[in-house]
Amino acid sequence: MKKEHKKKSSKNKISGKVFHELKEHSPFTFLATIIAILLVAIIKFSLFKEIPDTLFHIMHPAHVFVSAIVSAALFYKYKKNIFQSLLVGVGASIIIGSISDVLIPWLGGEIFNFQTQFHLPLIEETFLIVSTAIIGSTLGIILKISKEPHFLHVLLSVFASLFYLTSFSHALSYIEFIIMVIIVFIAVLIPCCMSDIFFPIILSKNKHKHNHNK
Repeated sequence: MKKEHKKKSSKNKISGKVFHELKEHSPFTFLATIIAILLVAIIKFSLFKEIPDTLFHIMHPAHVFVSAIVSAALFYKYKKNIFQSLLVGVGASIIIGSISDVLIPWLGGEIFNFQTQFHLPLIEETFLIVSTAIIGSTLGIILKISKEPHFLHVLLSVFASLFYLTSFSHALSYIEFIIMVIIVFIAVLIPCCMSDIFFPIILSKNKHKHNHNK
């Protein structure tokens, strides 16, 4: 009975923390998305007829790089295993980056009929993405940067998602730019913010169990 009570109490604490963190992350993520979309809209409608896909190819690896640094360093902080930390850093950053920057924006573009082309850098530019994740993970382990400014993570993800939609969709109207707020907000909040919340919780929980067993 005591064990069941402790499990329920632990689950309630985790769910409460997750809900609290989401409340804290959501307004900032939404504001960052609005600001980024306004900037991109100004660039698109004032300077370019089409935003070059070069910008996406810069922002996506940058997002993977930053994510890899933090993921690897955070894992290494709780478990001093270089090989496992590299695997976690590379795997987490590529998966999260692909979901946030490509899969959700592409799915959103399909739902709203943006005629968005599917373009996954992991398949088409495998060496660049994997090497970026490896370098980022290595730096994370060496420098032990286990927490990056959330602003940087959100900003890179927002711009990567935006540039994916603007580069690989048909010519977007003003109304469709407004719709992009919803798509990008979801694309950033779910993978990136949830990884910032759940990863530390899971690792800290495992560490607590390990110390308790000792």
